[in-house]
Amino acid sequence: MNYNLFDSFQLGSNTLANRIVMAPMTRLRADGTIPTQLMAEYYAQRVNAGLIVTECTMISPLSQGYMNVPGVYNDEQVAGWKLVTDSVHNAGGKIFLQIWHSGRVSHSALLDGEKPIAPSAIAGKGQLHTPIGKVDLETPRALETSEIPEIVEQFRDCAVNAKQAGFDGIELHGAFGYLIDQFLQDGSNQRGDKYGGSIENRARFLLEVVEAVTQVWGGDCVGIKLSPSNTFYGMFDSDPKATFGYVIKELNSFNLAYIHLMEANEVDLSTRDVINPVLPVFRPLYEGNIITNGGHNKETGNKAIASGNAELVSYGKPYLANPDLVTRFKQDAELNEPNPKTFYGRGDTEDAKIGYTDYPFLEKSLLF
Repeated sequence: MNYNLFDSFQLGSNTLANRIVMAPMTRLRADGTIPTQLMAEYYAQRVNAGLIVTECTMISPLSQGYMNVPGVYNDEQVAGWKLVTDSVHNAGGKIFLQIWHSGRVSHSALLDGEKPIAPSAIAGKGQLHTPIGKVDLETPRALETSEIPEIVEQFRDCAVNAKQAGFDGIELHGAFGYLIDQFLQDGSNQRGDKYGGSIENRARFLLEVVEAVTQVWGGDCVGIKLSPSNTFYGMFDSDPKATFGYVIKELNSFNLAYIHLMEANEVDLSTRDVINPVLPVFRPLYEGNIITNGGHNKETGNKAIASGNAELVSYGKPYLANPDLVTRFKQDAELNEPNPKTFYGRGDTEDAKIGYTDYPFLEKSLLF
């Protein structure tokens, strides 16, 4: 039987109305680190997605990589996220919380003077906006072996907090050059202990985090995002097919809800020779569900599902600008164009709604 984007799907214990996923997108609209009522409105507008995955959410104060990014490590943050989950559920939607540690993608100006932490003292490439202006990434402090279990426990604790906040599941951010990815790839991990060296050792942190959070949720409510072709922040691996192939095969034993697998983007392709396409390389290694992400439109999304290479398709920019994306796809209607100036925060406007909750619907009556 050929499935398409509009077919329902049983994702572990969650029944999804369709196979269209709202991808996690960094929007930087929190009040400091606290989710807001405006964020609740933003996510509730987009409940026609079969599944919403939230923006990256901090597991500790030292995991902060950006200004106005939410956390889920204290009671006030959990209460803020409860506004979001209540709004989404009242509108009939399903929502997973993406939990995240930025690792070396940070700066002491964001961390009350503390140095960023990472598997090795190797600086990433790029710049960040901080309270003192735009700055280059700093050389991080290499974690002591004895410190790593504490970070695993922070992921576990925040998985518990996500339950308390009312989410339907969680997604681990293991992609795009953040801490889990930094441990995995040998361009950022040059440790000499049990967390470095061989692929098995470099994958240890990722697998320990997966084990910890699945003990809280069960595997069928946990996903993980991976980006085998990512070059963000200077990331690279000497043998990404072997590295990510090992991890993906190991993840079979956890019976996860899904792996969220990122294709190479234009920046990756222009930076160096990377795996392209990603999906056919790793699909044969994974027995569970895969969400594919990579600039898909309706046609390519349907092809990915019909081919059997993926069970679900996630959309980022199209969902950012089109809260009623499913309706527009069904009607082959024109899509709103996103405003890049307001992708990451308010841009040059004082009104937080602009470029966030003010994108027009095709038909208000078809919102849900």
